[in-house]
Amino acid sequence: MVVPDILSNAGGVVVSYFEWVQNIQSVNWTEETVNEKLKDIMDSAFEAVWNIAESNNATLRTGAYLIAVKRVVDAKKARAIWP
Repeated sequence: MVVPDILSNAGGVVVSYFEWVQNIQSVNWTEETVNEKLKDIMDSAFEAVWNIAESNNATLRTGAYLIAVKRVVDAKKARAIWP
């Protein structure tokens, strides 16, 4: 099994977001807290990718893209940008 690049890169993005949140709120999380939060988010993301890939008989990378495209479509529809 190969973890899709989209998913593996997300870990770094999530930790950068955590850093931003801590700076905005003037708080410091322990490394353990960061790791726990990261694990929860990444486990959830992987499960979603795995499930969509399985249900569409697709690769994990394609599953990640399917989720991403659906989120974009849903956001555009919610904002009434797309017909």
